[in-house]
Amino acid sequence: MRYTFLLIVLMISCAKSVSKAPFQSLEIETLYTDSLSIRAIELMDNNLAFAANNGNYGTVELTTGKVRANVEKYHTSIPAFRAVAHTSTDFFMLSIESPALLYKTGNNGLMELVYKEEGEGVFYDAMTFLNDNEGIAIGDSVDGCLSIIITSDGGSTWSKLPCSQLPKGIEAEGAFAASNTNIKTLGDKIWVATTSGRILFSMDKGRSWKVYSTPIKSEAATEGIYSIDFYDENLGFAIGGDYTKPDNKNANKAITKNGGKTWELIAEGKEPGYKSCVQFVPGSNGKEMVALGFTGISYSSDMGASWKELSKESFYTIRFKNDSIAYAAGKNRISKLTFK
Repeated sequence: MRYTFLLIVLMISCAKSVSKAPFQSLEIETLYTDSLSIRAIELMDNNLAFAANNGNYGTVELTTGKVRANVEKYHTSIPAFRAVAHTSTDFFMLSIESPALLYKTGNNGLMELVYKEEGEGVFYDAMTFLNDNEGIAIGDSVDGCLSIIITSDGGSTWSKLPCSQLPKGIEAEGAFAASNTNIKTLGDKIWVATTSGRILFSMDKGRSWKVYSTPIKSEAATEGIYSIDFYDENLGFAIGGDYTKPDNKNANKAITKNGGKTWELIAEGKEPGYKSCVQFVPGSNGKEMVALGFTGISYSSDMGASWKELSKESFYTIRFKNDSIAYAAGKNRISKLTFK
């Protein structure tokens, strides 16, 4: 027993000694530049897939830096893409305004249109997959409820949930198409953040829904939750603000520790102000987060209680590859971020 106890002590001591120190600096390497607004990126094996305005989409090969880019047109119109997603076999991209156009990679190497929606108020904001078969995309309210479309066949066909199956909407409620991060899925669970500061929650892949409120300010049309992330099924973080008043630091950051049922404001009146995207750092036990926007890049090592600005560089969205390397996109560029 004495030796077992000593071994346990040594193991705990070693674990403490190799724990990662908080980030102190950031190195930014530009991988791709073009005259685009890139708000949607997705890590796919050794590639970073993206879609943007002007119908542009493509991939950046992460080992070589080789860029493959193309333009998708719909008749005479050019779609603006702000949502992307992927399965193990296919890439998907979704345009915003009517007609909303959802494409998947086809068998002939070209993008295949698998869903189209037209009408007043149609505006889609974000998309993701729960697994290789089931996916979800969300849009602004139409006919009294948030627009939610789902697939259960790997994205080949999509159907829109009726308002009778969804929580009653608030007038003009939608989601900000700012970073493709106002949906989060873990297992069968789905969280959706809205411009009204609400969280729509489903524990059964979208078959039934509950509504949770947050204290994030949402009085103006430009205010609300812009981004959410969950580290696990309990710990989540929401961030937003007002992009027209980016220095406002009040009621724009909130944390939940019970799966979204209740939320509390955090770092109230302190940095950062408006941000369009927040992501937990992998392997950080939920303590570390990075939030960014056109206002710069901020980092927290204490679950959002305090933040440090690592860069004033402008980006819209970020995805982590591991616990120190991420990829970010914004106006005219995609970059590799190395946190140190």
